[in-house]
Amino acid sequence: MQLSYLRIWICCSLFAAVTAQTTFGIAAMPQNEAEFEKLRNQMVEIAVVGAGISDERVLKTMRATPRHEFVPKKIRKTQSYLDAGVPIGKSQTISSPFIVAYMTQELDPQPTDKVLEIGTGSGYQAAILSPLVKEVYSIEIVEKLGKSAEKVLKKLKYDNVFTKIGDGYKGWEENAPFDKIIVTCSPEAIPKPLVDQLVEGGIIIVPMGERHQQTLFLMKKTDGEMKRFALRPTLFVPMTGAAEDNRKILPDPSRPQLINSGFEQGLDEKGFAQGWYYQRQLTLEKGTAEEGANNFVQFDNNVPGQLAQVMQAFACDGRKVPLVKFSASFSCENVVVGPRQNDLPTAVISFYDEDRQELGMFSLGPHKGSKDWLTQSKVIRIPRSAREGIVRIGLWGATGTARFDNVTVEAVKK
Repeated sequence: MQLSYLRIWICCSLFAAVTAQTTFGIAAMPQNEAEFEKLRNQMVEIAVVGAGISDERVLKTMRATPRHEFVPKKIRKTQSYLDAGVPIGKSQTISSPFIVAYMTQELDPQPTDKVLEIGTGSGYQAAILSPLVKEVYSIEIVEKLGKSAEKVLKKLKYDNVFTKIGDGYKGWEENAPFDKIIVTCSPEAIPKPLVDQLVEGGIIIVPMGERHQQTLFLMKKTDGEMKRFALRPTLFVPMTGAAEDNRKILPDPSRPQLINSGFEQGLDEKGFAQGWYYQRQLTLEKGTAEEGANNFVQFDNNVPGQLAQVMQAFACDGRKVPLVKFSASFSCENVVVGPRQNDLPTAVISFYDEDRQELGMFSLGPHKGSKDWLTQSKVIRIPRSAREGIVRIGLWGATGTARFDNVTVEAVKK
């Protein structure tokens, strides 16, 4: 979820995923609670367990929490159990199931914990935490969202969740101190009020970094100081207001480009491709179709419908850059379509407006079977209202092997 003014909103994924390329291959829309439960269990097995979440307490609450109750009615039947962020209005989203589960697991919630959540959003993250801790205090700056979440949480009897409308940047001083704090937007530095309101030995989960290049950190308060431990590359919406006004490094929307487009920077110490995030089933390999380069990324999958992907966002302004050239080199072996007809290796670029509504999607591919290295490119007209873009590459839900290299986005002069 996005941060507005001086507050931090929950969101993991900036945008809703490409629904035609995710995940479970269920053709019929759910009509009752039993069918929603079936989809929820499939979501947990594929998007959560399949992505490495192993804490049984977290898995239990993910299976038990009716995510569809926190999704707007108009998209409830189609998007509630996608492995994706889901829009909830006011430019906000529910974070993807994997990220909610991952952050919850890393928070290490205990039955005696008092947890501060910055950004109630739909109320879904608070609902996930509720059975795992003593109390959840959740702050929402957008009054409409805060009141809606409060209503849903009360209806579902999450009686240990307390909400208020306010500025999450300032925390919730009258209920401090807190054992744990979950912050799910991206400031350049952790707000001091949150540090002050954390108990000695307590932890904060927070993404920090540049607008489109962030790292999710676990921070532990030791002798009054915050020691931080990097978890994984990630993409969160920025903290706006004063935090955004003081941001030192800003993206240039007149020069859309990707970082580490040829994967020559390799993997970080935890095995993640530098500059890319939400990585699934990726390895770095040597050699390429392009002379002079040394690395490419490879996706392998043998479970139909299981996602194999990676993504990167970039700034772009359709008023300043009307055209971009989107290119990628590609090869594949023994690729078989997944549960959906579009579950095939593809490079996809999508554009979003300032409210993070999708404006258009363009692809290179899809491919199937076996193919030697080839390079594809496409000149794309950017919608004038576009302010951000995302590139996604991968097998999606197909099985087999797909390789990508030199995935680039560059402005084209008229």
